[in-house]
Amino acid sequence: MTQAAAQPVTVEQKPAKQPRSVRVVLLALMLAMLLAMLDNMIVGTAMPTIVGELGGLEHLSWVVTAYTLATAASTPIWGKIGDMYGRKGAFLTSIVIFLLGSVLSGMAQDMGQLIGFRAVQGLGAGGLMVGVMAIIGDLIPPRERGKYQGMMAGVMALAMIGGPLVGGTLTDHLGWRWAFYINVPLGIVALVAITAVLHLPKKRASHSVDYFGAALLTVGITSIVLVTTWGGTEYAWDSAVIMELIGIGVAALVGFVFWQTKAAEPIVPLHIFRSRNFTLMSVIGFITGFVMFGAVLFLPLYQQSVQGASATNSGLLLLPMLLAMMVVSLIAGRVTTNTGKYKVFPVVGSVLMIVGLFLLAQMDTGTSRFTSGLYMAVLGAGMGCLMQITMLVAQNSVEMKDMGVASSSTTLFRTLGSSFGVAIMGALFNNRVQDVMAERAGALGGKITEQSAQLDAASLAKLPAQARDAYQYAVSSGTHSAFLLGSIVALVALVAAVFVKEVMLRGAGPKDEEPADKVAAAEPAA
Repeated sequence: MTQAAAQPVTVEQKPAKQPRSVRVVLLALMLAMLLAMLDNMIVGTAMPTIVGELGGLEHLSWVVTAYTLATAASTPIWGKIGDMYGRKGAFLTSIVIFLLGSVLSGMAQDMGQLIGFRAVQGLGAGGLMVGVMAIIGDLIPPRERGKYQGMMAGVMALAMIGGPLVGGTLTDHLGWRWAFYINVPLGIVALVAITAVLHLPKKRASHSVDYFGAALLTVGITSIVLVTTWGGTEYAWDSAVIMELIGIGVAALVGFVFWQTKAAEPIVPLHIFRSRNFTLMSVIGFITGFVMFGAVLFLPLYQQSVQGASATNSGLLLLPMLLAMMVVSLIAGRVTTNTGKYKVFPVVGSVLMIVGLFLLAQMDTGTSRFTSGLYMAVLGAGMGCLMQITMLVAQNSVEMKDMGVASSSTTLFRTLGSSFGVAIMGALFNNRVQDVMAERAGALGGKITEQSAQLDAASLAKLPAQARDAYQYAVSSGTHSAFLLGSIVALVALVAAVFVKEVMLRGAGPKDEEPADKVAAAEPAA
């Protein structure tokens, strides 16, 4: 018992002994996170060129879906593997798989190959995000971990802003294949740095992998992501395919939960959900993903269609939101480090998120870019309070041996939230746009949007003035409905935040040097 309790303290003290090595590791981890987040942003810009060369337009959505499915399905498995066999080896393996998928994707000769290789990439990407969060959890005490929240948010902002710009530049000057090859030099740098300077306690592989549980979880997550991806687009929501997927998904997840109570080495140990804070952070993470990716989808669409902004610099359109998120996340991290307290941030962040979404729902065809920028900044400030605090509190609520599954579960809930957010807000947006176009432009309006409620700049420019005005009004009406729904959903995050119990972060003093299991045990379940 004494030996087990001493191990977390040893790991947490390591940064103090080797500050330069830890800084190098952290930079490498940020680079790995950038790889995972940047990829879809870069590839999205290159997709028109890829389709032009490889063909297979009807399979275009699978290039993104295959990556998303593989990432979501593998995320909890990577977390468990890291807990069982050692975080460093699992993380390095995920980088290698991601780089292999990148090289193969760049060499693809047809759309089928590209989809398959993107799935390989996604398998590796599932381990990148989890590995980054879990390794930071091993190296840095929770009290000190807040310092790095701004860096995390900065990487996210860099990916969202720079991704489309880098993707467009690479595609125009070097060809679309470099949208994948660019990952290789960045990944090699991360591999070398982590191999050389990351030192974590070694673990013996005296465990067995719960393959049946992994299979059930994969089927369940795959079904959910396919429902949210295909529903209302490829298939009607009440179609047989969607109903079957829902049935399969529910059955697989119910079976998974039951099996986790029986498995010797469960993929997701259900005891971690006995911690009230961990469960509440999972809920808040889901809502944050729901809201954030919905905003990232609809804000550029509104600004391009209604405010006449250029699509080329689409990432820059989100700058007010992303800068606010980065600055507030940095401040929240510093305050958390200095005080050891954090409950105020989920509460304030949820309130700001609700207010920001409600303000964005008030935008219409006459809203200026300055006004919409202010509204975005309010939303960004709210997300800045929430993005990394959810991971920090979740990790602080479990034992050190469960750090990987805690990180992967939190990441998974945020990923699933983003899938639901894009699907549900997208369905509401599309229906609203089509209804308004039919009302204001008659048969012509219905014909214009019968295939898709989202028109590109070229299609919009070709419309008659009356139809274009109707479409701009329809888009502003659609974004109103989508963001109003988002503000209502965000109320759930506020309720969850109110019930968070503030457990002092470890690393704040002698009392807080206790291992995580004692802290978690002292925290009552709901």
